[in-house]
Formats: sequence, C-alpha cells, structure tokens
Amino acid sequence: MDYIGDIYRPPSEANSLLLQITVGCSHNGCTFCTMYKDKKFKLKSLETIEDDLKEVSIYKDRIKKLFLMDGDALIIKQNKLVKILKLINFYLPNLDKITTYANSRSILRKSIDDLKELKKLKLKMVYHGAESGDNEVLKNINKNSTREENIESAKRLKAAGIKHSVMVLLGIGGEKLSIQHAKNTATMLTEMDPDFVGALTLMLAPGTPLYKQVQNREFILVDRINILKELKMIIEYSEFTNCRFSSNHASNYLPLKIDLPENKEDVLRLIDDIIIRY
Repeated sequence: MDYIGDIYRPPSEANSLLLQITVGCSHNGCTFCTMYKDKKFKLKSLETIEDDLKEVSIYKDRIKKLFLMDGDALIIKQNKLVKILKLINFYLPNLDKITTYANSRSILRKSIDDLKELKKLKLKMVYHGAESGDNEVLKNINKNSTREENIESAKRLKAAGIKHSVMVLLGIGGEKLSIQHAKNTATMLTEMDPDFVGALTLMLAPGTPLYKQVQNREFILVDRINILKELKMIIEYSEFTNCRFSSNHASNYLPLKIDLPENKEDVLRLIDDIIIRY
C-alpha cells in the first residue's frame, strides 16, 4: 500500500481497510492540530489508488469496511471521486460500507444529489470535526468553517441518507469562552441532530500556534472540573432525535458511551455527582 507520512483514522475504524486517496488536509491550518504537518496536501492519481486496490483485492472476501484517508476525501471533485468509489466497488465487491473524514467546506462542495450518488456507491458515514458551535471560537482556532456551515452540512448529509458522526472539542474555547463554547456547541448539535457525537478533550501539542498562545498567557487552559462542566452543558442543552454520544477517547476525563435522549437524566446526575466529589 502506498502510504505517505503519518496516517490517522477514527478509533471505530480499527477493523477497516485504510485507503489513502489524498495526502494531508486541504485546510491544515487549525491552531490546535498537528496531524498532517509532515506533508503537503495533494490528490493521489487514479493509477496509484488502483494499484493499492489490486494489491488488497486478494482479500476481497474478508474486507467489509474501508476508510478513505487522509483528512478530507470529499474535497475531490465529484467525477473523480465517483471513479474512485467505482474502482473500490469493483475490486472489493463484498464491501459493506465506506467512511471518511470531512469538513464543512468540503461537504458543502457537494450537492444533495452528489451525496446521494456517493451513498449509492457505499459511502455510508462521514466523520466531521466541527469542534465548536461558537463562531468566535471557530475564528480563534482558524477552523475555516462557521456554525452555520456546520449546520447546513449536517442537513445536506441527512437529506442524502449518509450517517453523520460529529466531533466536538472540550476546552477549545479556553477559560474565557468556556461557557459560551459549551452552550453554543449544544444548540448547534441540536440543529445538526447527527447520528453520532464524539466529545474529545483538547490536548495541547507542542509546536502548534495554540501552544504558543498558552505559553504567552493569551489562552488559558480549562481545568478538569470545568471540562466536566462543559461536557455536562453540552449534554444538558442539546436535544437529539436518536444519537449515540461518546466521550471515551483517551483524552477524556470521564468515559461515556450513551444513547440520547434516552440516558440524558441519568448521565447528568452522574456528572453532577463527580463534580460535587471532585
């Protein structure tokens, strides 16, 4: 397989074939992120992608899931992306589903009809790093997307029948914007109404612009107790139709995997108990 640089996948894709069809991230400018700093963004050729698929096709009876890398496969123009998905389906006919990372700007480059076409070719879920529902926070971290774009991208995926897993980042507003970030993230998630939400906690990475801001006291990190308060506010102020909500990433202080709204009151009491005892 032609893997370039460090590669990343969501924890839930541990059993998926990882197929790199782009190198790096099309934005690659978020102030907190180091994931793709070792490479420059580019699209891979159809020939290279097909060579990888030929290599793994000997395992076609065993491969059921495939994750498209790197950071943003949906940035690829529709006609080329369709060709790639058709190649995947040709070489791996027993595949059940294809998944990928995406951001709001790349999702919104696709019409609902475009997304429906991709769904027919087995693109069944998108992992979307929204991070925050507060536009001031999104601007501060140079996310290159807005709350409104996050909501519209969710509506577009839902209309196409593609499952949506939204990632939000506890602590990314800093001490100053902590409450604002949590409440506005909750109301954004309510409007998005995704199938899955993953809440991660900010991990400060040396060498990032945010790391320098912390060193210069321009950004004050949120302490553990207030991270738990952010988590509680996001759950408390959000309203979902049917959502699997998780905070079981290694970065989190309180591992949760719950169904909302079914388990809402129970988990709010749990968080309250932990905060009181802290």
